[in-house]
Amino acid sequence: MSTPVPFTDNVSDLSNYEGYQFEFRCERCGNGYRSAYQRDKLEMGRGVLRAVGSLFGGRAQDLSNAAGQWAYNRGTNSPAKDKALAEAVQEISPSFRQCRGCGDWMCADQCWNDEIGQCLRCSPSVAEEISRAQAEAQRRQIWDKAEQTDWTTGLDVATRAKLTCPSCGSKVDGGKFCSSCGSALALPTRCGGCGSSANKTGAVFCSDCGTKL
Repeated sequence: MSTPVPFTDNVSDLSNYEGYQFEFRCERCGNGYRSAYQRDKLEMGRGVLRAVGSLFGGRAQDLSNAAGQWAYNRGTNSPAKDKALAEAVQEISPSFRQCRGCGDWMCADQCWNDEIGQCLRCSPSVAEEISRAQAEAQRRQIWDKAEQTDWTTGLDVATRAKLTCPSCGSKVDGGKFCSSCGSALALPTRCGGCGSSANKTGAVFCSDCGTKL
């Protein structure tokens, strides 16, 4: 019966045809820890077999195919790979803790609360929580004070704002006149008395019939 290997849900296989290597990641911060590369001492001989098989064919070709099948097994599952993974787990496990609160694997350096014996996600650091709460309260108070301040003094909010000058097409940043050509930015007002709209930009009374605009 095989021995269970931890880290099965947060390990990446970085192995290649020449050896084995695995990367384990913290399930809170995502930091990765790579095991030492384990070179396969037999791979050099298998490489020779593949080279000989490609040159001479026949029995040598059969041996080459066997070596290729072994390389395929390396990419999937094999006793050698299980052994290499078990050794990598033994090497990396001192850098991790499994939280009994959530069951996730956390790095001991950044995401573990030694005082409580759980991860910082289940049992946050008191100092960190106080700092986070202070920052959040400060952010809310800044928004509250900004809401209580009148930021519209001196702004013409009755006139429809224009982002481009209707005369020259230049971009404008508010105001009554274009900073590029000096044309009025207010929309022409149509007179309710005579219906005329000529030369009514910014006017108070209609120049044709005297009706208040």
